[in-house]
Amino acid sequence: MRFSATRPEWLAEQVYRMPIKVKPLSPEHAERWDAFVRECPQATFFHLSAWQDIVRTVFRHRTFFLFAERDGDIIAVLPLAEVKSRLFGHALTSLPFCVYGGIAASEEAGDEAVALLEQEADALARKLGVQHLEYRNLDRIRHEDWPRQDLYVTFRKEILPEVEANMLAIPRKQRAMVRKGIKNGLVSHIDADVERFFALYSDNVLRHGTPALPKKFFQRLKATFGDDCEVLTVTDADGRPLSSVLSFYFRDEVLPYYAGDDVAARELAANDFKYWELMRRACERGCKVFDYGRSKIGTGPYSFKKNWGFEPRPLSYEYRLYKRDGVPQNNPMNPKYRAFIALWKRLPLGVANAVGPHIVRNLG
Repeated sequence: MRFSATRPEWLAEQVYRMPIKVKPLSPEHAERWDAFVRECPQATFFHLSAWQDIVRTVFRHRTFFLFAERDGDIIAVLPLAEVKSRLFGHALTSLPFCVYGGIAASEEAGDEAVALLEQEADALARKLGVQHLEYRNLDRIRHEDWPRQDLYVTFRKEILPEVEANMLAIPRKQRAMVRKGIKNGLVSHIDADVERFFALYSDNVLRHGTPALPKKFFQRLKATFGDDCEVLTVTDADGRPLSSVLSFYFRDEVLPYYAGDDVAARELAANDFKYWELMRRACERGCKVFDYGRSKIGTGPYSFKKNWGFEPRPLSYEYRLYKRDGVPQNNPMNPKYRAFIALWKRLPLGVANAVGPHIVRNLG
């Protein structure tokens, strides 16, 4: 609830003094939860209530979506899921398979609501016996003394009102790659399903030595979020798929989240053309922010995004450790996974797609 200028001051004070209650999300609360998320500046696409059912049914992880309520109004939310694996450890995370998470609180919430949600999360983590509790905050560190993950950054930049202005804002060398894709006669399409996207994505991640998420996950994203989950595929003039990206739209932002490319995409500049077409379409749709998403420092995607003129912003991932000495490093840059990556690259695509979902569900 936002207090208007016409609300009597004494009544506002009475409401602020009312007790805050922490409750679990259930279906009857979903509409109010999402209305809060769409209005709260701290909230992201990954705070929406639909992620509870997606994480629970697709990946079979237990979920604990909590909200703080005062006088019948939701004032803060915290989506959590338990990921338990013999190989990768036992964690309570906000939120697996999502780059942003943690507590999203309104201006009216105050420190008390945040503290109550954190207390509930801590009690839950101890009850479950997890090794650590992880908050994937976008840009707010709440505990300076907690260990942090310094590997990840995000890239966010304003989308200018005019299409041509966005083209001219791309640094010269990268702009030349976009124009190369245009000269090669490449065409972008909005797909109604995830078929072409998944074929490119699964082959792409196999070449990099990492397991693919299951196709049913992407199908579920498309079915759940509708027009706010969009698949853009780039083809050559003959219709051959070269590059594809699955993006999320939230408020006035676009977030390209999963992508895949054919081996011929680099030579034809299809990847560069793909992101330009996404930016162009987002501009025409009225979006104001292009969120290039998370990348690991020192990787190819990190350099690629910088080449577009985006500046990295450190992600504020923080951890409460219970049964481990340091921050977990369940990512391909960890040297202990090199042998696995080399082996995985040699698997047939069909085998990798069949086995991969059973592994990657525990990575989050």
